[in-house]
Amino acid sequence: MEALFPYLLPYLILTQWFIRLTPEKPNSLSKFKLYLKTYGISALGGFPTGAATIVYLKRTKQISKQEANGLLSICHSPSPLFVLGFVGHDLLHNTRFSWQYLILYHTISIMILLVYYFYNRSNPHQMAQLDNPKQNENPFISSIKDSIPTVLVVGSTIIFFTTIYTVVMYTIQTIVPNVHTYLLLLTAASLEMTNGLQISYNFFESEPILLPLLLTIFLSTQSLSIHMQVAVIAKSENISLKPYILIRILMSFIIPLLYFILFL
Repeated sequence: MEALFPYLLPYLILTQWFIRLTPEKPNSLSKFKLYLKTYGISALGGFPTGAATIVYLKRTKQISKQEANGLLSICHSPSPLFVLGFVGHDLLHNTRFSWQYLILYHTISIMILLVYYFYNRSNPHQMAQLDNPKQNENPFISSIKDSIPTVLVVGSTIIFFTTIYTVVMYTIQTIVPNVHTYLLLLTAASLEMTNGLQISYNFFESEPILLPLLLTIFLSTQSLSIHMQVAVIAKSENISLKPYILIRILMSFIIPLLYFILFL
């Protein structure tokens, strides 16, 4: 109530309102603009803003089911406010890593988006004809109605995985007092990304190569908490998670590897 709603709910409402106020025309250029707009909203808002936007576009028939399946996997990135603020400023006290990571991540993601667009363009049967929302609906009111369930899903997921994280970490440390650092780190990061980032900094603050590499890995793989948020939102419109899972695995290998080659 103190951290999630004040930040996420207003942003979701504004982004949903924005996409309702900018209707597109049924041509290939407008379809490309719609893809870019959807990606831009997800890039600025962070997860699960992209999933919520894609669900709206699918429900209003502005994109097809096949397009929704693909865009869900591409329009998914950490919020720049989180990467710059929490990771760069609060943890590292230097935003150099944050800028390097954001530029690399979005460069790769936009390249995948372009490939996906041209692939769909060569297979027009997979692209939906743009169908604007009903004009009798108030865009602002409908944005509020659609945003509140999304925030509740996110909040419930965070509470659930934070509880699981607390219980699992306490159990491990009680049963195995001398548990290895890497096991604690892997457990924390797999359940909730923020905890994994924090523990990485606490354990490896003095490691100039290992620390940024771990941060890159955890920001790219995310966590069960985040993936569950996307899954719940996507399933409300029966959007397939197979492309999402494949792209997440691909990004989890490509981003850390390229970061290591380019910046370390």
